[in-house]
Amino acid sequence: MNTYKSNSLILLMLFLGFATFVSCKQEKKEAQQVETIQETGISDSLKWSERMALTLMKHHPEAYQIDDKTEPKWDYVHGLVLTSFEQLYKKTGNEQYFNYIKGYADDCIDSTGAIPSYKFKDYNIDMIEAGNILFNLYNTTKEEKYLKAMQLLRKQLDEHPRTSEGGFWHKKRYPSQMWLDGLYMGEPFYARYTVEYENGKNLDDVAKQFELIQKHALDSKTGLLYHGWDESKAMDWADKQTGCSPNFWSRSLGWYAMALVDVLDYFPQEHPKQKELVQYLNQLAVALTKVQDTSGLWYQVTDKGDKGGNYLEASGSAMFAYAFAKGANKGYLPAEYKDVANKAFEGLTRDLIKIGENGEVIITQACAVAGLGGNPYRDGSFEYYVNERKKDNDPKATGPFILAALELNK
Repeated sequence: MNTYKSNSLILLMLFLGFATFVSCKQEKKEAQQVETIQETGISDSLKWSERMALTLMKHHPEAYQIDDKTEPKWDYVHGLVLTSFEQLYKKTGNEQYFNYIKGYADDCIDSTGAIPSYKFKDYNIDMIEAGNILFNLYNTTKEEKYLKAMQLLRKQLDEHPRTSEGGFWHKKRYPSQMWLDGLYMGEPFYARYTVEYENGKNLDDVAKQFELIQKHALDSKTGLLYHGWDESKAMDWADKQTGCSPNFWSRSLGWYAMALVDVLDYFPQEHPKQKELVQYLNQLAVALTKVQDTSGLWYQVTDKGDKGGNYLEASGSAMFAYAFAKGANKGYLPAEYKDVANKAFEGLTRDLIKIGENGEVIITQACAVAGLGGNPYRDGSFEYYVNERKKDNDPKATGPFILAALELNK
């Protein structure tokens, strides 16, 4: 071996050794950070966003464990919470938040880009939502499996069953139905994908989903939108004239409000549908502010106040706080909606949050789950919504809480 080759080999070995040392040192540092949280607790000097994020990491060391899962599962609740972690990472630059997101994606997606726990043929719009975390993962790492997974989710939207006017069914097993939840589950991913990979060619189709839900689920008296709409009017919960479910549910309205502010990130101001979406957001903001409680929070059944059994609910209130704060920050909503959002956030931290003995942040009075139809049958009645179980730190509350805290810089 000549001297040049020998020196090159030595330099390469030194470089590889240094790179391994740096990598190990970083991993050790991140492990120590998590260990410190476990041992010393969570400081109340941190902002609410980090206090909640560290609480979740303390209780769920692997992100797939969120919502008490025991094995990796591709699910919208993980996507929602990890979207908030993505925003937190952008704000703080703390690598542990990025690694928490990446850990979930790597646990759920194999080397080919397949998602073993995801059932394509279920045509469940909920399953699109977690795809939102893949854009930045792919842009940062350039690992092809993330792109392949995004392409798979985008393919679902191409084949997804639709109403006669082109609205995505909520799920294959809920034929002809659009739910407010579904707008958040599918449209932010669809909007971003078509802008980044299709030159925006399907933005009109994204807007159409909002147009159809406004056309069919909007109550002209209150300005609120019903949880679900059945084009066939075949479901027992559906009004035989309108096809709408019988009540307004705050979390479904929260999904819708968040969907609007998030898809608007991808609609250029000059796009003909942009002003229409902003108008929908403003109409909804006016309607929701009318039924906001003096505490700053919203009731589980949005317009029924303290009627027997109704309660001030955390997830919907956090979603509204986020949507109003972001809407005001981005200029979609008048500036006074930042005050509405602050009032909501103050209500959450004052009335619905407990602090654990190690500084953990615990959101109470969060509805664990609610839907329409199915087995056992969910009739959408007032009694149904107020009697569904509650769960502390339900991910549908913790994710929006972090997002709201970031928008409000709390």
